[in-house]
Amino acid sequence: MAARSETLLAFDFGERFLGVAVGDTEVGMAHPLVAIDARAAAQRFKAVAALINEWKPTRLVVGLPLSLEGEAHDLTRKAQRFARQLQGRFGLPVSLQDERLSSVEAESRLRAIGRGGRRHKDLTHPVAAQVILQAYLDEAAR
Repeated sequence: MAARSETLLAFDFGERFLGVAVGDTEVGMAHPLVAIDARAAAQRFKAVAALINEWKPTRLVVGLPLSLEGEAHDLTRKAQRFARQLQGRFGLPVSLQDERLSSVEAESRLRAIGRGGRRHKDLTHPVAAQVILQAYLDEAAR
């Protein structure tokens, strides 16, 4: 019997913006969704709640920012706290996914389609979330 398809939402955590992507385990592909203004926690969680209501995910994935050497830093702790808050508020399982170089990869992908640079900076966050979720889906498929 085939495994049941699950919808996942992923977050590229940042102090100013929260990139969001969606994907599912059956197709195994992630898609960028939106960037949320992350500066005000109340609005951030209201926007996340709306996405959870719309997409009905069974799991959330949060990018875990680490140094290139794999060491934790201030943003690592903030992303871990955000992951705990998601789990507490929404009662969904939350996985952390190494996100090293996800923003660099996102910017490279956007440049490749003529959407790079400052004018399209708002696209970087959802595409970074897509990179994070795709890595999670690829690892889960192995």
